[in-house]
Formats: sequence, structure tokens, C-alpha cells
Amino acid sequence: MPYFHRSLKPQLHPVPRDAQITHSSGQSFEQLRQGCLQSGTLFEDSDFPASNTSLFYSERPQVPFVWKRPGELVQNPEFILGGATRTDICQGELGDCWLLAAIASLTLNEKALARVVPQDQDFGAGYAGIFHFQFWQHSEWLDVVIDDRLPTFRDRLVFLHSADHNEFWSALLEKAYAKLNGSYEALKGGSTIEAMEDFTGGVAENFQTQEAPEDFYRILEKALKRGSLLGCSIDIQNATESEARTPFGLIKGHAYTVTGLDQVNFQGRSVQLIRVRNPWGQVEWNGPWSDSSPEWRSVNLEEQKRLGHTALDDGEFWMAFEDFKAHFDKVEICNLTPDALEDSALHRWEVTVHQGSWVRGSTAGGCRNFLDTFWTNPQIKLSLTERAEGQDSCTFLAALMQKDRRKLKRFGTNMLTIGYAIYQCPDKDEHLSRDFFRYHASLARSKTFINLREVSGRFQLPPGDYILIPSTFEPHQEADFCLRIFSEKKVVTWDLDESLDVNLPEPLKPTPPEQETEEEQQFRALFQQVAGEDMEVTAEELEYVLNAILQKKTSLKFKKLSLLSCRNIISLMDTSGNGKLEFEEFRVFWDKLKRWMNLFLQFDVDKSGTMSSYELRTALKAAGFQLNSHLLQLIVLRYADEKLQLDFDDYLNCLVRLENASRVFQALSVKNKDFIHLNINEFINLTMNI
Repeated sequence: MPYFHRSLKPQLHPVPRDAQITHSSGQSFEQLRQGCLQSGTLFEDSDFPASNTSLFYSERPQVPFVWKRPGELVQNPEFILGGATRTDICQGELGDCWLLAAIASLTLNEKALARVVPQDQDFGAGYAGIFHFQFWQHSEWLDVVIDDRLPTFRDRLVFLHSADHNEFWSALLEKAYAKLNGSYEALKGGSTIEAMEDFTGGVAENFQTQEAPEDFYRILEKALKRGSLLGCSIDIQNATESEARTPFGLIKGHAYTVTGLDQVNFQGRSVQLIRVRNPWGQVEWNGPWSDSSPEWRSVNLEEQKRLGHTALDDGEFWMAFEDFKAHFDKVEICNLTPDALEDSALHRWEVTVHQGSWVRGSTAGGCRNFLDTFWTNPQIKLSLTERAEGQDSCTFLAALMQKDRRKLKRFGTNMLTIGYAIYQCPDKDEHLSRDFFRYHASLARSKTFINLREVSGRFQLPPGDYILIPSTFEPHQEADFCLRIFSEKKVVTWDLDESLDVNLPEPLKPTPPEQETEEEQQFRALFQQVAGEDMEVTAEELEYVLNAILQKKTSLKFKKLSLLSCRNIISLMDTSGNGKLEFEEFRVFWDKLKRWMNLFLQFDVDKSGTMSSYELRTALKAAGFQLNSHLLQLIVLRYADEKLQLDFDDYLNCLVRLENASRVFQALSVKNKDFIHLNINEFINLTMNI
């Protein structure tokens, strides 16, 4: 599936206001609801119908699911009953504990919860069978509308449900998130941080407990006080360990939520505690400080009440922080704003967003291990000018996210292994070549290349200019991506490809007849033989002439030039407008063609008669064309074969059309200065699509 370019020009980080309408009708939630109320009908969502296609894409339900509205399940359904709390989230038959852990964490932040779960809906007077939820996706907020038909079996909800069977906000939220991602099955397996970001637009940071800093407890405490969402899990070594229970009652490979931290006086000393929730709503830690452990007997009732300690099997439990670090392997923090965790002072961060694509054959170069193609990846320049307060360096956070991979699971796509590297920038604003990366090492990079939706890292670098290269680990892998740069001080960022322009060489002048070489005299004789007395050739005649000449070039391996290429050549060189090529026009083109042939031979490294599409950027630059990534991707899609190779005819046809479009643009620009509002790349893009 091809991924098309989206501008990498930096965008301001959007401030959540009105979320974008996503329903295919183009109507907002309120418009749809009012329409149903006026017609006296309950809403039915054709975009996400109550059918198996909304449930699964690779399997059939094991039981006959029946879609029912809450009013068909209970007598007095409530949207939210007694406030939305973490006890409203109980896992059903879907393997989406990562999502449930994020929802549980979301309930701890009232402001964030009210954004995701709008309060303008319930089962009261305005009920019309329609609800809506808002999610952040790739730097924009989306309003997702659903009907309230939920999958059931024997009059019980099959998937996420509340402990109170009359409450339905969490089940409807899960359905809206399933719609966002294409189906319920698409929610199987994932990282808690993924959903946390979709609920907040925040930025993620990951900690391995065994490698955590000394002030890890303070970091988590501060994150919770700021409203950040926190998740934790235990790693598994192989698939058989997934959801295996440890002797202490913890589940491996399972997503938990951190819901609180506190300290308690125990036998004359202060003990750090952490509160964790299992989204199953049951199965808890049974070690020290668990619900019924003897440690609580030494804590007075007032202190127990302050900590909310109960002996209920509700999935939530306390444990000593040292035990937490010993038993859990990973903690994920979603910062609602990327304030520095290691500093007690809050900072206002500047945020810019770049949208881009890795496209096979042009910008999907893979990591630095693949030097021949790495340089073709998108390149984003960072200009760090202002030092952080009290420091000699500039602090920024880079978060690289691959887009829509969960939604594309039904088509067999998986998360790609992604990461990025940062280099010192030389004194030039152009796409860096392979030779630069051959002789220069990176100054910083993402901690690892990993198959997560987002890879992020915090960096401190001296003021200066840097180049950030986002990439997949393997070359030729396609995906759209979103790169967010968070900085304490103002950072100027731009894509090196966006400012590229087309620089055409000066038109060549014909050689005077008395200065013609022996080769040119032979051309004249052949040309006259084919053209006749008027010394003009049609496209069909030009095809014969060029192939007759080029067949004698033993260094150039190719089958033959096509009639299409010859028609394009005449379109480029025909100054009289009669659809034919005169000999003087042919001689000018021949000089141009010789230069283009030499370039092709230079980049036909294995002398196979073809050129790699990844070399096309450099070849076009040498011919006078510095194209942005969008045009390069378009050209590769049009002219390269399935092996990402271009033969000489495709290469020539590409160059002729590029120069033709450029000359038309220049002529129009001179003639109609007040009417041309496209830049050269935009104009060529338009003409190459015709």
C-alpha cells in the first residue's frame, strides 16, 4: 500500500478546541442527535455498523453476539453513575488490558477525562441512541460518533463493562476507540502509553525499573500530581508466559495502572507505598502491604482511611515501592505537558509538528546500517539557539510516531521498528548526501529502534544546527509518520527538502555548421535521410533516428526508446509549434542527451542498464533538478519498476517531462507575474499528475 507525502513543514502544536468532525455525513454529534430527535428515531451508525465486520477482521465470533442498546439490557441505564472512576473499568473477553489500564489512569485526571468523555450526553431527555468521544490522533483532536448498540451474549456485555451493570460510559468509550481503529479486534494487544497519548495528546517516556534513577519515586509522585497518566507491566520472555500468574499474584505481560503514591508510618519508620490497579477488577498482589497483609494492623484506622485501604477484591492494591521495583519491569508515563521530570520548576515548552512519509524507493532508506539508502530518508533541521535556564545546553524532546498502524492491522500490517539519529549540521541548507553520513557519526539517537507506535527521547545539546533523521530500521518499509519536537526554548525546525527548487541549466546553443564534429555530420546525414528535404522529423521518425544512434553506444545497455519519450522530446524542443523536430533543435537536444546519458552511466553502478530509484535524487540534482520529497515520491511511483529500478527510457522520459514542466512554469511566471500563485515544485507536481 503506497504512502503519499504529507508536508513536513513544521506546524504549531494544536490547542484542543473544537475537535474535527469524523462522521461520513459531515454532520456534528449535535446535528446528528437533533436529527434523530426530530424524526423520533434512534441513531444507527452506518460508519460502524452492528455487525461482525465491526467486531473482527480475521476470525468469527465463537458465540452468537447480539447487539443491544443499554435500555434493552437494564431498566434504568446511566451514562455515568456516581462519577467516572477507575472501578468502572472491568475487562471482558477482549485482550485490550492496555487500553483499560489507560482508561483507569484517565479517570484520575478530571480535566483530561472531560475532554475524552464529553459531559453533554446521557440517557435522559436528550437521548437519541447516539454518543460521542474525543481522541487525539497525530496532532489533531477527532470527534468520534457512535450509536449505543453494544455486543452482548446472554444479555451481558461481552467486552469492557462497569462493575455497576447500569453504567455504560466505559463500554461506549471502548466502542468509540474500536471504531477509531477499525474494529474491536484491532484493539488486541498494545502499549498502555499508546492509548494514554490518544486520550491526552501528551508525550510518552519509558523507564525500566532496574535502570531507573535514584529519585524514581519522586519522579512518579511529581508526574501523578501533574495529572500525568502512568502504566506499568512485567516483561515476558516468550509467548507462553503471557498472562501467567506469579506466586505473588501478579500477571506477566499484563498492563496495570499506577493510581497513587504515599508514605506511611510503620513501626517507627516511613515506608514508601505505591497503589496499582489491575484492569481485570480482580487478581491482586498478595505480598507485603496487600489488602489483607499483616502490615496494615500496625497502621491506625485514620491513616488507613486516608490511604483508602480496603480489603475488597477490586483489582486495586498497595505495595511497598521497593517491592514494586523488584517485581515490575517497566513504567510508562504520559506527560500531559512535557515538563522536565527532573526539575521541580515547571517550564513552558515550545512544540512543533512535522508530518511525513517513508515511501519505498525514494524516502524509505532504513537505519544507518544501510548506508547506501540511509541518506534518502527525510531530513529535519533543528536550529537550537537559546540555552536552558541555568545550563550551557539546549534541552528538547523528540517523539517519532508511526501513524495508523493499528487501523491497518486488518490489511496485514504490523508496527514497524522505528527510531532516529541526530547529526551536527554542516553549513548548508540542502539534503545531505551519502558521503556526509559515511564520514560523520551521529551526536545523539533514540535509545533503541523498536516496534512501538512512538519512540521518544530527551536530549541536551549545545546551541547550533542539527539534522534529525527519522527512519525505519529496515529499508523499503512504508509508513506515514508524525515527528514532534518539544523544546524548553524556541527551536526553529524545517524539512530540508521543502525549500528545494528546480535550477535549470542555461539552454544550449547549436554548434555552427562549420564547427560540426564528425559525429554531428553523421547525424545530419542520417537525419536528412529520414526527414527528407524539410529536415524535420515526426515522433515516429525521431524514434527511429535516436534508436539507430543509441544502439551504437556499447556502454549504454537498453532495449529501445519508446514512442512516448520521443513525443515528449518533441514537446520539449519544438520551438515552431508544428509538432516536428528540426535538425538544429535535434542537435541542441543531442548535447543535452549526452550529458544525461553520462549521468545515467555514472549511477548505473552494476552496468545492468538500470538505475536504483534511491540514486534518482542525486542524478536529478546533477541534471539541475533539486526536488522535494513529494515530487521524488511521485516520480518513483510513476517510473520505477517493482524492483525499484529505472531503465534508460524511463529515466529519459522523466527528465524530459521535468524540464518541459519547468520551462512552461518559467514562461508563465514571466508572462503572468500577477497570476501565478504556485511555486515551481507545486507546478511540476500538477503537471506530472496530468
